[in-house]
Amino acid sequence: MLKSKLGLMAAALLCSGCSQAGSVVGTAPADLAIPKQIDVVFNHNARSRYRSPLTGDWRNGDDMEAWLIEAIDAANDEVLVAVQELSLPRIAQALIAAENRGVRIAVILENSYSQAWSEQRPSRLNQRGRQRWDQLNRLADSNGDGSTSPEEAFHADAVALLQAAQIPLIDDTEDGSSGSGLMHHKFLVIDQTTVITGSANLTSSGLHGDSGRPSSRGNVNHLLRFHSPELALVFRKEFTQMWGDGPGGKQDSRFGLQKAKEGVQTVQIGGTRVDALFSPHPKRDANHGLNLLAKQLKATRQHIDMALFVFSAQQLTNVLREQIKEGVEIRLVADPGFASRPFSEVLDLLGVSLPDHACKVEAGNLPLDQGLKGIGTPRLARGDKLHHKFAVIDNRKVITGSFNWSPSAAHTNDETLLVIHSPQLAQHFTREMDRLWDGAELGITARMRRKLNRQKIRCGDGVERR
Repeated sequence: MLKSKLGLMAAALLCSGCSQAGSVVGTAPADLAIPKQIDVVFNHNARSRYRSPLTGDWRNGDDMEAWLIEAIDAANDEVLVAVQELSLPRIAQALIAAENRGVRIAVILENSYSQAWSEQRPSRLNQRGRQRWDQLNRLADSNGDGSTSPEEAFHADAVALLQAAQIPLIDDTEDGSSGSGLMHHKFLVIDQTTVITGSANLTSSGLHGDSGRPSSRGNVNHLLRFHSPELALVFRKEFTQMWGDGPGGKQDSRFGLQKAKEGVQTVQIGGTRVDALFSPHPKRDANHGLNLLAKQLKATRQHIDMALFVFSAQQLTNVLREQIKEGVEIRLVADPGFASRPFSEVLDLLGVSLPDHACKVEAGNLPLDQGLKGIGTPRLARGDKLHHKFAVIDNRKVITGSFNWSPSAAHTNDETLLVIHSPQLAQHFTREMDRLWDGAELGITARMRRKLNRQKIRCGDGVERR
């Protein structure tokens, strides 16, 4: 938690146009309890405020970057970082400062994001890579003169800073391969006692927003902190498999399907049961993540809330179909950009199919006969994404992690999937769900309708199954 509570409150009161005083990041609002030894933050939290590092203006949300830096600053022995992307220089500086005071630092990134962007040539990047480079280059223009100097670029390049400080860093090619599906984890293990994990990458877009877009508030994300040596041991074991002997050496790192296959590992944290599963698993392995999700959905008796970036697993739609028949109430908010893709299960729940560019519908696609009313897409600023991967089951359990609800997450990527048995924590995620639901566009959206109409004109009656 941030130390300067009184200072933050005073600043909020002085801020013209602020609708409510700031609150300490990571502190549960007074009306909601929080489980012992567990904290949660949401970067779009309507009940908290902080100054955006992009604009200097006050905005709604928990300052997750400050929250992370405070945790790193408190480390005494070790900080292990496994995250798909780290591009925030202040996080890198905090890791370097920790290393300078004798803390062991080790960092694992996805190979697509493990190079110093300031040393890349935009002309050699693909379109997505150029867009990322442009975004980071704009953020690096610290004096706002419209031109980024080499010095500005270096000091704004998290990976370059880590490399210059000789912080040990690897990616998922360290095993000698061209990389796993995705090294998609998002976790830190601190001093073998604390785990921080959730849906957020350590980027400006992941926490704060996009440069040059004043309305952007960042992808909608959350992070959890667990004070538990037992859970830290579980995550540290996963990290160690991937790390091997670190940079260079024996190439004994293990990523993807090369890792030892483990099932669900359960720990108790202050009376709260937490189930952890790390992917991937082969399809023939019954321990895989989609089976764990299906088991949780099948156990539902009353209602399921879901806030999902990606939902492309037909297996889970089939389970939801049966639960609906049993009277289980469903609410789903999905990322607007993903929801209308041909392989999106959001379309199945709405009772429609969308053929792909080749006028083919994926094999096994089975839309509901009658679309659900409880399906929506939230209203977000341009460029922002709903990046959560959570569900709340019967107001008693929270499912979360880096794990998108997709076959790739289960069978290809390095991922974290958690099931947290806590009615108290469920209330926090239900409140986030309610916030997203308020004002969401329900049913078949105008965007979906346009796509459906275009493909109907393009494909006519010539739709095939793959």
